[in-house]
Amino acid sequence: MMHKISILSLHLLLVLCLHPLTTTADGNFTTGIDTWCDQTPYPDPCNHYFRRHNGYRLPTHLSEFRVMLVEAAMDRAISAQDKLKMSGLNCTDCRKQAILTDCIDLYGDTVLQLNRTLQGLSPKTAGEPCTDVDAQTWLSTALTNTETCRRGSSDLNVSDFTTPIVSNTKISHLISNCLAVNGALLTTGNNDTTTTDDPKVFPAWVSRKERRLLKLQSAPTVPANVVVAKDGSGRFKTVQAAIDLAGRRKVTSGRFVIYVKRGIYQENINVRLNNDNIMLVGDGMRYTIITGGRSVKGGYTTYSSATAGIEGLHFIAKGITFRNTAGPAKGQAVALRSSSDLSIFYRCAMEGYQDTLMVHSQRQFYRECYIFGTIDFIFGNAAVVFQNCIILPRRPLHGQSNVITAQGRADPFQNTGISIQNSIIQPAADLKPVIRSVTTYLGRPWMKYSRTVILKTYLDSFVSPVGWSPWIKGSTYALDTLFYAEYKNIGPASSTRWRVRWKGFHVLNKASDASAFTVGKFITGTAWLPRTGIPFSSGL
Repeated sequence: MMHKISILSLHLLLVLCLHPLTTTADGNFTTGIDTWCDQTPYPDPCNHYFRRHNGYRLPTHLSEFRVMLVEAAMDRAISAQDKLKMSGLNCTDCRKQAILTDCIDLYGDTVLQLNRTLQGLSPKTAGEPCTDVDAQTWLSTALTNTETCRRGSSDLNVSDFTTPIVSNTKISHLISNCLAVNGALLTTGNNDTTTTDDPKVFPAWVSRKERRLLKLQSAPTVPANVVVAKDGSGRFKTVQAAIDLAGRRKVTSGRFVIYVKRGIYQENINVRLNNDNIMLVGDGMRYTIITGGRSVKGGYTTYSSATAGIEGLHFIAKGITFRNTAGPAKGQAVALRSSSDLSIFYRCAMEGYQDTLMVHSQRQFYRECYIFGTIDFIFGNAAVVFQNCIILPRRPLHGQSNVITAQGRADPFQNTGISIQNSIIQPAADLKPVIRSVTTYLGRPWMKYSRTVILKTYLDSFVSPVGWSPWIKGSTYALDTLFYAEYKNIGPASSTRWRVRWKGFHVLNKASDASAFTVGKFITGTAWLPRTGIPFSSGL
C-alpha cells in the first residue's frame, strides 16, 4: 500500500514538472492552470477556483502550485466557516446547534492548519519554515476536521445539513489536492525535521522545570504555575479554571504547568486552540481522576462527548486518569479526545466503553498508558504511536463484540495511522468471567484507507484468530484499500495462520518495512521527544 502511494506521488510529480504548459494564442490564464489542475485527484474544483480568481500567476514549479492550492483551500475554508456561523444564528434545533458548534470550531481549526502550512511553505510570509512532513500532517488534520464535522449529523440522527452549507466550497477536495501535490514533493524532497534530533539537546518548548517534573515518579516538588486541589489547598478547585487562566496568557510560547492534586474531578475540560504548551501533572493515574458522563445517547456528538478535549499545541499529561462514566448502553462516549500536535501522554489512563480514546488528528505519543474500552475504543485519524501501553478490552453489552481500533484515514495521501508497539493486549477484569462468549478483534476499517499496525506486542488468547473485522459483518468495504499489518507479535493469539485474507492485510517480515511505523519515522519523534524525561524507543 505504501509503495503504491509512493508511485502515485512520483507520477504526479513527473507529470506536473515535465508536462508542457499549453496556453491559448492570447496567453489565456485558464488553459495553463488546467494543465496543472487536471493532474490532481479532483481537477474540477481546482479549475473552477482558479478560473474565478484569475489574479493568480501561473506557477512554474510544483512548489509554487502547492502554495496556490493551499491558498485556495484556506480561502474556501474561511468562506465555509462564515456560512456555518450564519446558519448557527437562526438555528433553534438543539441537536443541529450542537453539530454546528462542533463544525464552527473544526473549520476554525482547518483555517488555522492551512494558514500554518502556508506560513511554513510560502517564501512570501514571515512564518517559521516547515518540512513537507509537517505540511502533510497539518493538511491531513485539515481534511480530518471536515470529515468530523460531516459525521456529527449521523451521531445525532439528523439529516446531513452541514454538507449543503459548505458544498459549493469543495473544501475537502481542494485539501485532498493539496495532500497529493505535497505528497509528490514529500516523496522526492529533503524532509529533515526543522527541530533538532540531537539527543543531547531539548526541543525549545521543553523547559528544564518540566523535564524534572516528567522524571519524577511521585508528586512534583518543583513549583508549578498553579495548583488545583479538591480540598481547597490549591489556587483552584477545578482543572478547567486553571486551564482558563493559562489561556489568558499574552504569550503562550512558554510552558504552563498545572499540578492537579489527588482527587476525583467531575468536570469536562477543554484545552482550546492557541492555548499551547499546557502541562497537566497529577499524583498518578490511580489518584488524580478527571471524569464526565457525556454520550451520544445523552445528546452530544461523539466529538463533544469527550471528558477531556485537547487542542492546543505541545500538550503533556502525566499521572492522570481521563474517564467517561456513561457506560456501555449510552453508545459513543469519549474519555479523551486529542488533536494536539506533538502531544505526550505519559503514565495516564483512559477509561470508557465505546469510543474511549479519540486520537483525532496530528502527531501524538502515548507511553506506559492504560486504555480500557469495548467498541472502537481507540479511534481517529492522528499519526499516533502507543509504546509500552496496556490495552484492556472490557465487558460489552450482551451480543456485542469488542473492537480495539477503528482508524479513520480517508485519503491515501494522509500520513496518519495507529501504531501499537511493545505493548500488551489483555482482557480487563470484568471481561474475564465472560471471555468465551465475547469475540475481540484488533480493529476494523472506519474509513476507506484505514491504517493500523501492531508491532512486537503481546496478544493474549482472547483475541480472535482472524484478528481483524470488516466494518459490518459481510461487508467488503475498504478491505482492498486499508493497510493493517502485524510484525513479530508474541503471545497465544499472535499466530497469523488464521488471519483474514484481505488484500489490505499484511504480515511484515522485514524490519525495514516495520520501522516505517516507529516513533522515529512515523511521528518524527526524535525531533521532539528526546530527553523530556520520558523513556522511549525511536526504532524497533
